[in-house]
Amino acid sequence: MIDLYSWTTPNGRKVSILLEELGVPYTAHSVDISKDEQFAPDFLKIAPNNRIPAIVDRENGLQLMESGAIMLYLAQKHDRFLVTGDEYWRMVEWLMWQMGGLGPMLGQAHHFVKYNPGKAPYAEERYAKEAQRLYRVLNTRLEGRDYVAGEDAGSYTIADMAMWPWVSRHEFHAVDLTDFPDVRRWYQAIGARPAVQRGYHVPKFVQDIPPG
Repeated sequence: MIDLYSWTTPNGRKVSILLEELGVPYTAHSVDISKDEQFAPDFLKIAPNNRIPAIVDRENGLQLMESGAIMLYLAQKHDRFLVTGDEYWRMVEWLMWQMGGLGPMLGQAHHFVKYNPGKAPYAEERYAKEAQRLYRVLNTRLEGRDYVAGEDAGSYTIADMAMWPWVSRHEFHAVDLTDFPDVRRWYQAIGARPAVQRGYHVPKFVQDIPPG
């Protein structure tokens, strides 16, 4: 049994989607970051960086923060949604690209472009342009492929699961997915998966999955 501490953000949804795909039992605990619940002493014992998501594996007592680490742990524990050989490192490469680039930069686009328009024109322009660049990178990777890692057209892995919730907020980034047809095709295919649809609404329903 996994205890998942999460909220309705892209990073939180990565892990709930993976748990749903794995089909393993878990309990979702809401950590409402709009109410600063991530600073609660009990949560800080699990996630000292006061960020969601975090997990506790009741089977062995392991506590983990950082979504990428959690996804690697769960995928390796259950030996699913990974690839082998050199493609394993291709998967890790794109997972790290999400952790170090796609997520942080699109998060800045959320802050400046979506929630604070007009307050910092330079920052808005910078992060809007960076969002476009990142979508181009992903679109190029997906040309002729179904997924970002794996032989031939690729295999569905945790790298795809890590990216998808961020792309689901494309409207926040002022991005029209019709400008990135391979990203759009990939986004729609993953969004049609029942486990993704369930995981998107953990720990609570906010809105329907945005169309592509």
